[in-house]
Amino acid sequence: MSDKTTNRLIDEIESLPVEERIRVADSVLKTLNPVDQEIEGQWITEAENRLNEMKSGKVSPVPGDEVFEKIQKRFSK
Repeated sequence: MSDKTTNRLIDEIESLPVEERIRVADSVLKTLNPVDQEIEGQWITEAENRLNEMKSGKVSPVPGDEVFEKIQKRFSK
């Protein structure tokens, strides 16, 4: 692909709505770093398990600010 064609493609992508640019970026990134379907399935299962634990009250979410504060304290010693 020539620089001219690449630049034209970039210009066209930049003119798209944000949602479409996200779709294009995701598609391009997948070609650079293909998804391992087995690992992806494991992550989906883990996410579903965590969501179910939160919904059932078995665990409680921790606010992100609190998590980052604890990390900073732990590593600033």
